Amino acid sequence: MTAETMEKPAEQHAFQAEVARLLHLMVHSVYSNRDIFLRELVSNAADACEKLRWQAVSEPALLADGAALEITIEADPGGRRLTVSDNGIGMSREELIDNLGTIARSGTRAFLEAAGAAKDGSRLIGQFGVGFYSAFMVAETVEVASRKAGAEEAWSWTSDGQGSFSVAPLALEDAPARGTRVVLHLAEESKDYAEEATIERIVRAYSAHVPVPIRFGKAGEPASRELTDGSALWTRPKSEIKKEEYAEFYGNVSGQWDEPALTLHYRAEGRTEYSVLLFVPSMKPFDLFDPARKGRVKLYVRRIFISDEVEVLPAWARFVRGVIDSEDLPLNISREMLQSNPLLEAIRKGVVGRILSEFARTAEKEPETWTTVWEAFGPVIKEGLYEDPERRDEIFKVARFRTTTSGDGWRSLADYVKDLKENQTRIFYVLADSPERAAASPHLEGFRARGVEVLLLTDPVDAFWVRTALGYEGKPFQSITQGAADLDAIPLPADDKSPEEDAPRDAAIATVVAFVKETLGDKVGDVRKSTRLAESPACLVAPDFGPDRAFEKILARSQAAGGGFSKPVLEINPNHALVAAMARHLADADKSLMRDAAVLLHGQARILDGDTPDDPADFGRRLVRVMERLLA
Repeated sequence: MTAETMEKPAEQHAFQAEVARLLHLMVHSVYSNRDIFLRELVSNAADACEKLRWQAVSEPALLADGAALEITIEADPGGRRLTVSDNGIGMSREELIDNLGTIARSGTRAFLEAAGAAKDGSRLIGQFGVGFYSAFMVAETVEVASRKAGAEEAWSWTSDGQGSFSVAPLALEDAPARGTRVVLHLAEESKDYAEEATIERIVRAYSAHVPVPIRFGKAGEPASRELTDGSALWTRPKSEIKKEEYAEFYGNVSGQWDEPALTLHYRAEGRTEYSVLLFVPSMKPFDLFDPARKGRVKLYVRRIFISDEVEVLPAWARFVRGVIDSEDLPLNISREMLQSNPLLEAIRKGVVGRILSEFARTAEKEPETWTTVWEAFGPVIKEGLYEDPERRDEIFKVARFRTTTSGDGWRSLADYVKDLKENQTRIFYVLADSPERAAASPHLEGFRARGVEVLLLTDPVDAFWVRTALGYEGKPFQSITQGAADLDAIPLPADDKSPEEDAPRDAAIATVVAFVKETLGDKVGDVRKSTRLAESPACLVAPDFGPDRAFEKILARSQAAGGGFSKPVLEINPNHALVAAMARHLADADKSLMRDAAVLLHGQARILDGDTPDDPADFGRRLVRVMERLLA
């Protein structure tokens, strides 16, 4: 570093607004577990070492000094200082500013909102990629010294977490030979974190299985004591690993604090050899519905970290966390080319098949555990029904649904098909934005009367997969809001009186249908009598072909779609008292009341469908006229 460079003063920078808010939250909130800060600093240090190990594959000179990659923790109880160092990739001036002064990840706002409401914010820190800032929970000031691997200059970063930070050039003799050193000047109430016993307890609890050795030393002494040896947990036999070790490793790779619902650990041998250690969380990660839909599985090649951005698993399994370590993938291939590598594709296919097998085993043998998984990730797994038709049948086996007969429980498609009613040839479903709205649909009335079970599909993805799925065990899916219900073939319970006994004559109903159709004109595609209604006077359904009512609304909300795909069909309940009254009034010379009734019938059907009358002002005027005549 030149003398000219050394003469440059420290540069002052303001934190990005989101970081300033985050630091305020860190400093002024009391989390139930502040130990998280050390796990996050160790995790960052391990990532830096792994990145250097990967980069050195193509640039061996970066590791020419032969120094083994490691993390060092140094304690100075008297000076209230704690230092976490690594000899990994290091950071340049620009990277110090970008990495420690801004948060680029899209989940920042969500983190701030969640953390503001959380009782235990430490559960959120790792999930949102903001772990470095947790240091300010225990430190009054944080100093970072870093030298990029292969660089001829070093830089320092300093902040008290009060809204700004400074960056200045650092003399090489004061800098790490390579990597990063983080020095925490601990607050008085946090001085215990400089005690050896405290450090050892935290490291063994939360970082015992990071794939880089961790050494400990006291200030002014060599870091000679090994806290962890950097052995990879996934390379050890399952029989030697305790449940607590799996849970600790899960916390490291997932950034979460829940217990994993499922653990999948095995080694595949044959044409391709690889080790797998994957976890299914028991609670939703914050970024589960991030538009990017990226997974978080770490890919290794012969224990060298390659990337956590290679899509090893399909998007519908993005909640799975863990590592996959291949023996066969080339180390000198770009990450872009790796994505389409046939060996990786073989690994991907094998791992996804094993995950689905584990899902099926759990669903059958441990239904309570599977319920936990499904309630957290069912909407995401169902994306596979739409995007992964090759595995659709396997996903159908583990899929669970709320139905009109399930109450608060879940039903499988196998359960549904086993309980089909006499002459029932289809799997019926209704789409809605909530179980309550689905259950309140008037379209269900005829199905309830016959005891026919209907799937209540309330996740956004349901509208898509159900249109592309051919069916299950030879039974096609049928929306109850589309086409003719064809319920006449399914008998009513034996003790139910046939509604036809009190129904108006067919000729009178046909006359009502024709009059309503003439009155409404092009507002509807057709008007017909209904077999699906038992209590409501009318409802709207979609034509036999094209999207059903709920899916058409989704398309209509899309700017590209524009809406208006097809005109709905108005179905009239021939057994309803209102329809019977309309049949009697058809003989009146003055048809104005009947015309008002027809328009009100259509408007009420739109309201039951979650819409407003097509002309609310006209609907209101007609309603007032009818009420005046009835109350006069």
